[in-house]
Amino acid sequence: MTQSLMGGRHSCHESFVILGVSNGGGIAARRLAASDIIAMAKFPLVLPALKSHNSQPMNHNPDDLIMLFNDLFRESFRTILVRGSEEPEYLPASEPDGLARVVFAHGFFASALHEIAHWCIAGEHRRTLHDYGYWYCPDGRSLEQQQAFEQVEVKPQAVEWLFSLAAGSRFHISVDNLAGSGAANEQGFRQNVRLQASQYLAHGLPSRAQQFFDTLKSFYGTADRVQHHWNQDKRRLAPMATEHDQSRITEPL
Repeated sequence: MTQSLMGGRHSCHESFVILGVSNGGGIAARRLAASDIIAMAKFPLVLPALKSHNSQPMNHNPDDLIMLFNDLFRESFRTILVRGSEEPEYLPASEPDGLARVVFAHGFFASALHEIAHWCIAGEHRRTLHDYGYWYCPDGRSLEQQQAFEQVEVKPQAVEWLFSLAAGSRFHISVDNLAGSGAANEQGFRQNVRLQASQYLAHGLPSRAQQFFDTLKSFYGTADRVQHHWNQDKRRLAPMATEHDQSRITEPL
């Protein structure tokens, strides 16, 4: 089978150092127990210590995303969200009645949203393949590789953007190519992500993405603020020519 370029398998969008995170605080994909039965015990359907954050300031704890995702999809799609300590990864179920695992990197909230976005748009066949059957080309891509990367990253980042709005967290468009030549077409990529997110917001997300988006809005109490924050975000991240404020600089990728 020919594999296509992997889009968006970057560890996270945070570009700062996180202090005080123990290596033992997360579960790396390759350290997970072999038995899916053990995995089910490690990731229960309900985490009793968690509750909705309907007041400001919001506490963006990735454990909340684990709870919400697993409540929605563990039984219906036999898939769980897992906090990893290394690179993000998708691991299909190892046996017929087992659990697939969406592993996000280093306990980062933004990484979890990004990996969930990838899973939400992956088709049935791709969800049977390790990392959805994509070949991941790491940071330092050539221009041609970066163009392919940006093409496949539009939808995941559009979905992640809306997830971030629903969670009340800050979203950053990312080209994940700091060691290479950067974006192949920065402004074009920004506008494509904005256009796709706008279409999703107006006409609805793919089914699983819509479920998670609605759940995030309910959990974080953001339903009445999403449109307002979208109007602000789209001008911050991908302003159209008629919206561009010359006194401001577009947030860099």
